Amino acid sequence: MEIKASQVKELRDMTGVAMMECKKALVECEGNIEKALDLLRSNSALKAEKKAARVAADGVLKIFVGTEYATIIEVNSETDFAAKDSNFINFTNEVHDYIANNKISNISELHESEIEDKRKALVQTIGENIQLRRLDTKEFTSDMSAGSYLHSDSKLGAVVIVSGGDESLAKDIAMHVSAFNPLCLSEFDLDPEILEREKAIYMVQAEESGKPKEIMEKMIEGKLKRFLSEVSLLSQDFVKDSEISIQELLDSKNAKIESYSRLKVGEGIEVDNKSFADEVAEQLK
Repeated sequence: MEIKASQVKELRDMTGVAMMECKKALVECEGNIEKALDLLRSNSALKAEKKAARVAADGVLKIFVGTEYATIIEVNSETDFAAKDSNFINFTNEVHDYIANNKISNISELHESEIEDKRKALVQTIGENIQLRRLDTKEFTSDMSAGSYLHSDSKLGAVVIVSGGDESLAKDIAMHVSAFNPLCLSEFDLDPEILEREKAIYMVQAEESGKPKEIMEKMIEGKLKRFLSEVSLLSQDFVKDSEISIQELLDSKNAKIESYSRLKVGEGIEVDNKSFADEVAEQLK
């Protein structure tokens, strides 16, 4: 039967799937919009499942800061090219609107929401593995302030909650957290395993120096102290004024950091860097 352009456009507007895919679905379903919609949803789920094993280490971050909570989320694509696609951008904006209207504490909640269907449809449209990888939501009360920083490429960002300060202070510290990537708030919060690993390294270095035991112990102690000051947020020099530490900045404002979160797109994902020739060969297979 003849499929009208208006039918294809209607299905395209409903799903965001490519025109040719919409027309094929309508032909297969003899022009029935509802059946074609179900078919496309089924196909998008299958294609999303097939592509799910492919590494998606690019993408963007989206940040929402409200009056009771702030959420930072990582949305991944396989390539930067796809991350700049208008369909991907529209999808991330929909994700932002969703987390703005729904307090999400775990990424699995999004996987069970209407956003998941839109993600699968986007996989079919773009042809890449698209993933909602991780998010972090920080709650705060009316006597606290929240601030965020998102780098110009939207691939690095942070959220900070402070008490006793204002939004401007929280934003400044969020910028600092993004730039310096502290491992903990204070030295007392550092993961003991990380500290022990560093200590073991310094012990080996000290032993190789051939110094007396008393001096080696002082060497280890000094390096551990320096390490803790470098990775603890409160001990770090403020990014906008290296003459003061974050703790000193907070003291000057009678403020305190309640919580913070930092994400960087693709962080922790192992990427297999293939040559162009290898990629072409793989495609030919």
